[in-house]
Amino acid sequence: MVKQKKILLVNSPCLDARQGEDAGMVPLGLYYIGSLLIENGYTTKIINLADNRENPVARFQKILKHEHPDIIGFSVTNPNRLNAMDCARAARKIFPDATIVFGGPAPTFLSEYFLRACPDIDFIIPGEGEITFLELVTELGKKQHKTFEQIKGLIFKKGDDLFKTSPRPYIKNLDGLVHPSKYFAYQFLAMSRGCPGKCSFCGSPKFWGNSIVRFHSAKWFADEVQTLVKKGITHFYISDDTFTMDKERVIEFCELLMKEKLDITWNAISRTDFIDEDILLAMRKAGCIQLSFGVESGSQKIRKILGKPIQQEKIIEAFALTVSYGILPRAYFIYGSPGETDQTIQESIDLLNTIKPLSAIFYLLVIFPGTYLYQSAVNKGLLTDDLWHQKIEDLPFFEMDTNLDFTKVKAFGDRLRSEFYNKVDTFAQNINLVDIKELYPFHAEFLSRLAMTFSHGEYAFDTRVKHQDKTSKMLYDRALSYAPDKRAFLGLAMLMQKKRLFNNAILFLEKGLAHWPGNKDLNICMGVCLMNTGQFKTALQFFQKFKNFSETNQYINICHQQITGQKHEREHKL
Repeated sequence: MVKQKKILLVNSPCLDARQGEDAGMVPLGLYYIGSLLIENGYTTKIINLADNRENPVARFQKILKHEHPDIIGFSVTNPNRLNAMDCARAARKIFPDATIVFGGPAPTFLSEYFLRACPDIDFIIPGEGEITFLELVTELGKKQHKTFEQIKGLIFKKGDDLFKTSPRPYIKNLDGLVHPSKYFAYQFLAMSRGCPGKCSFCGSPKFWGNSIVRFHSAKWFADEVQTLVKKGITHFYISDDTFTMDKERVIEFCELLMKEKLDITWNAISRTDFIDEDILLAMRKAGCIQLSFGVESGSQKIRKILGKPIQQEKIIEAFALTVSYGILPRAYFIYGSPGETDQTIQESIDLLNTIKPLSAIFYLLVIFPGTYLYQSAVNKGLLTDDLWHQKIEDLPFFEMDTNLDFTKVKAFGDRLRSEFYNKVDTFAQNINLVDIKELYPFHAEFLSRLAMTFSHGEYAFDTRVKHQDKTSKMLYDRALSYAPDKRAFLGLAMLMQKKRLFNNAILFLEKGLAHWPGNKDLNICMGVCLMNTGQFKTALQFFQKFKNFSETNQYINICHQQITGQKHEREHKL
């Protein structure tokens, strides 16, 4: 009997430290591949080396010695390629007979570079990897007569030559894949594969099959969410390139979520030319709280160069509509593009002030293999794939543009960020919401969530942001004008706490607790306020409700000490 193969699927860390919601995220593709392998009887584990800053090679060596894998698959991007190759070399030294497979965007577009830079790699699986990986594992399990040349979608070395088998057809029926949620828990999801856009800085269309877009059914995707909710996940990041492209499918998905009454929130990404009132209403009621749009530039000329020639009016309309339904609109801007000047940056600033995003991220334009801009530079002889032997994550475009330099491009980014952070308080103070009564509770939740960002979240600690307390109080008050909201009551109380107006804080908390007597945050905040007014015995009652939570232990101990001390003091006086 042939020994069953043991498989590790590995996510290596990027060269530079990451921050933000997707820092340390395991690529969704590993979950799809892993679930398919497990479903077919293979012992498979996903190893995330990107979830901390520990030395990835040393950490991986320990894991290898414990797991004894037969096959190791790495999900590889340009930013994490060096750590992936270092881990592959370490694996080869410990287990010389292990099969090492690379997949993901970087090896898809740089297969020759990887097989020459890291001879320890046995196979590369370009593009969509589920079926190819399963067939490869099956073939490796044979005792003899292994015929890798017959497996579609595989790249490997034969002697000194690169051998590519015939292309793997794209999976037409995505619903035929195993639900990754059956075996794993995660927050990042995608209902589709591919993008209809032709952005010159993005490799997604080429990776997934040019402009072909394939979808899961709304039912399959809703089932995936429901299973993950049962595993304790309550917030999701839907990472489709253009989530709202198929309006009917998205609305059906939202209706399925609403039917199940799932208490969840989620973010999504879209384009400004795929948005209308119907889809926003359905998304908001189904839990969507943030929608990100690639604005890229305020210059029509720059947007055309970047392959995104969306008209200004569509961008403005999309942001106004999105925020009006209580969904936070986030803007992605790019600077340092071909043809970028002080004037085009001013056009971006003007558009920024028109669309009034409540969150914004500003990216320096970098180029990668698989994109039009990268291939254009190669064709012009400006670079070769040997570039990636350097210890770099990416290639800033300005390094190839004689009209741009680091100082100039940095100044562009500084201007954009300064404008946004100096104005975001006014953006938040001038939100126009649609007057739809069924959305009033959602409006309250949206406003209080945004207020918390100013009072105790990201904007509260950013010195570039102005009038944090004033803005947050206005938003909390406005939230309560739509509907009772526990976060608004809590936020107003915390603002009063900050000013040491504890009696005022207690009044807000009493109103909140009248609606949500069992809410932990409101009870703990009430207990803290009562402690600060010397009412330790009453405060203890609020903490005791949550005595099994570690955060209340210190407060309970202080209350007991104070109550005992007061009792001894009274006895001493008697």
